[in-house]
Amino acid sequence: MAQSYKSLKEDFVSNLSGGGIWEINYVTAVAPAAVLLWSALQSRRNFFVNYGPTAFTTDFLLNVGAILAATTIYSSAPTALNTLLILPAILLHIANTWSRRRPKKLSHTVVANGPPENKRGQDSLESLPERPFITHYRGSMMVVTCAAILAVDFRVFPRRFAKVETWGTSLMDMGVGSFVFAAGLASARPVLKARAVGKATFLGPSLIAAARHSVPLLLLGFVRLYSVKGLDYAEHVSEYGVHWNFFFTLALLPPFAAIVQTLPQSLFSVHFIALSATLVYQAVLDTTSLKAYVLTAPRDNLLSQNREGLLSFVGYLGIFLAGQAVGLDILPRKNPATMAFESGLSPKHQILTRLVVWSAWFSVLLFLAISYRTFGLQVSRRLANLPYMLWVSAFNCAQLALFCAIEALMFPGLYSATDQRIETRRCKHATSQVLGAFNANGLAIFLLANLLTGLVNLSTHTLQANRATTMVILLFYTLALASIATTLHVKKIKIKL
Repeated sequence: MAQSYKSLKEDFVSNLSGGGIWEINYVTAVAPAAVLLWSALQSRRNFFVNYGPTAFTTDFLLNVGAILAATTIYSSAPTALNTLLILPAILLHIANTWSRRRPKKLSHTVVANGPPENKRGQDSLESLPERPFITHYRGSMMVVTCAAILAVDFRVFPRRFAKVETWGTSLMDMGVGSFVFAAGLASARPVLKARAVGKATFLGPSLIAAARHSVPLLLLGFVRLYSVKGLDYAEHVSEYGVHWNFFFTLALLPPFAAIVQTLPQSLFSVHFIALSATLVYQAVLDTTSLKAYVLTAPRDNLLSQNREGLLSFVGYLGIFLAGQAVGLDILPRKNPATMAFESGLSPKHQILTRLVVWSAWFSVLLFLAISYRTFGLQVSRRLANLPYMLWVSAFNCAQLALFCAIEALMFPGLYSATDQRIETRRCKHATSQVLGAFNANGLAIFLLANLLTGLVNLSTHTLQANRATTMVILLFYTLALASIATTLHVKKIKIKL
C-alpha cells in the first residue's frame, strides 16, 4: 500500500466528532423494525417454515440488507426506512384480523406437529429457557458490527457514524460497547448453570476455565497485530494504541470476570461491582493527571504506546459486568429476587418489565452524568469512561426491551408449553435463521469479517469507489458472511474461540 494512500485512509477515520444519540437510536431501530416484519411474516403466514432459497433471501434482505441500507444509502432517512419496515407488518396484522379466521398462533401450529404435551407441568422445563429475542438482539448487533467495519472505509458510510477521536458519540462507538455488553449477557448463562447445581466458585479453577477462552483471543490479537504491521495496513493509533487491538481487550475480560464471580454475591453483586469500578475509574480520571496522560502523553515506551487500550479496559470490564448483571436477571425462567414484584404479570411481561426498569435505571444515571446541572461529563469511547459505560448499558437494555416486546406481541404463546421439546420447537419457529446463525458463531464470523475487510482494503481503493460499486461490494460481503454463518448453523457446526 503506497504511503500517501495509507496516510489518506488514516486521515479518513481520524479526528472525527460523531453524531447525536437520537440519530443513532433512529438508525439502530431498523434492526427491531426488520425483526418485527420478519415476525409478522412468520407468525401470520408461516413464511419461513420451509426454509429454502426464497426464505433465506427474504431473511437476509430484512435482517442484514435493511441494516446495511440504514448505515449507508438510508443514513439520512432512517425514519423512512423504519416506516417501510413497520407499515407492512401492521398491514399483515390488519389483514389477518380482517380474514375472520382464528389466527394460526404458534402455540397451535407447533404443538399440532410436535409431540403431545405431558402432564408433568413446569418441572419438565429447563430453568434457563431459550430466549429468541436475545438471539435476535445479539444477531442484529453482530450484523451491524460486521457491516460497519468494512463500510466505514467507503465514502458512502457517513463520517458521523465512524469512531469519534476523543469526545462524543457515534454508531461505531456504540458497536464496540455493544459487542462487549452482549458478551457479558451471554456469560451469565454458565454462571447461572453453576449456581443451579450448587457448584462452589473457587478462584483457581475459575481462572483456568477463563484462560481457555482468553488464549484463542490473545492469539487472534497477535495475528492481527503482525498482519497490520507486516502489511503496512492503515491503522488509527489513538483508537487502542500502537500495538493493542480489540482482541486483546476481549481476551482480558474472562479472567477478571472470573475473579468477580468468586466474591460473595450477597455483599458484592455484579451490578454493584460494574458501577463501582467504573465510578472509581471516572473519579481517578477527573482528580488526577491520568486523563491528560491518556490523551496527550508522548508514546515513548510500551505502556504509553498502548495507554488507550490498557486503561480503557476498566470501562469495558464495567460494560461486560453490566451485561452479565442483566443476563443474570432475565435469563432464568424464575427469578426469586423479583417474583414478588411481578406476581401479577405473565412470564413474557415479567422479562419485558425487568428490561424496561434496567433501561430506565441506566438512562437516569446517564442523564445525571452528562447533565450540565449535575456532573457535566462527556462520553468518550477512547477513555471508556463512566458516561460511555452508562450510555452503552442504557442503549442495549432498550434494544433488548424492543426485541422482547416484539416477541411478546407476535409469539404470545412462546413460553406457555409444559414440555421442553414443544417449547424448543416454538423457539426455533420464532427465531430468524440468519440472525440465529450470526449469534451462534458470532466471534468466528467477526473474525471472518475482519479478514474479508482486510482483503477488500488491500485489493480495492475504497476511497475512490463510486456509490454503485461500493454498494455491490458491501452487498456481496454481507451476503458471504450470512451464507457462511447460515450454512454452519444449519449443519449445527459451532466454532468455539
